[in-house]
Amino acid sequence: MNWNLVDKEHEFLKHLEERGRSFNTVKNYKADLQCFNAFLIQKQQHLKLRSFSLQQVQEYAQYLDGKYDSSNSVRRRVQALRLFFDFLLGQKLFPDNPLKKMAVSPKVLDNPGPTPFSDVVRIYQHLKRRLKGSEGLAHLVNARNLVLFHLVYGAGLKVSDLAKLSVGAILKDKGNFRVLVEHPKRDPYSVPLPPAFNKDYLYYRARIQEHLGAGGIDFEELLFNANPYKVLSGGLSPRGTELIFAELRRELKIDLTAKSLRQSCIFKWLNLNINHATIKEWLGVTPAYSLELYLEELKKDPTALVFKDLEASDE
Repeated sequence: MNWNLVDKEHEFLKHLEERGRSFNTVKNYKADLQCFNAFLIQKQQHLKLRSFSLQQVQEYAQYLDGKYDSSNSVRRRVQALRLFFDFLLGQKLFPDNPLKKMAVSPKVLDNPGPTPFSDVVRIYQHLKRRLKGSEGLAHLVNARNLVLFHLVYGAGLKVSDLAKLSVGAILKDKGNFRVLVEHPKRDPYSVPLPPAFNKDYLYYRARIQEHLGAGGIDFEELLFNANPYKVLSGGLSPRGTELIFAELRRELKIDLTAKSLRQSCIFKWLNLNINHATIKEWLGVTPAYSLELYLEELKKDPTALVFKDLEASDE
């Protein structure tokens, strides 16, 4: 079978997008594969790849070690290539995955960089003002963004969790709500949402139902994608979520990403003395996942890392 390496890389990246990987994640995988292409060209293989021997695996390891000082950079590029070869293996283009023979150093975790609580409050106040000062489709979009904010800071959801979240995932729970998170390869779990979510969510649900009813369209997803003129579809891609946070970052001139706001949520749970096993369950990670970096940061400066649930007074 004749096939082109670059075409297969494009297929692989498209596959990642279809599985809901974020825009930045796909962009990073693309850069990692381009690093591999540069290695092949340097070795005068000119992107013609029909086999990849153990010797070439070792040469690529040496190439990465000479190119990058950070062990995390090397690890990421190896992992990207390993997943790409798994993709080729699934298409029966390789008999096995040669990258599984390549040992890399353990991952070094970066210290968390949460959005400060004062900025969390500013973001919420800003979103509330935008909602009150808008109408029409812009009003609906601002109502959506408030719900999005609560799902990240209130429940610690990742952008990939948000992408296909359904209306049915918001469950009533003793006067409040929980969000049900489902993954194809692990058991579902639910995370409680703070009381501040209630009013903003119910308002959003009423407005979106009005809008969809008037437009004669419907979808099962909780969030939606829109342009300045109309709602386009149900669901909000990881890229769409990242653009919303980028806009808030520019408007408020603060350091903000979905990841930093999620880390603020983790510190909030630690401040609330939530059991560590429960926090790991809410994050959707294994019991072996360590919160040590967060605990170390709290020990260094506990007064700077005080986070709490938002209340009506924060509006």
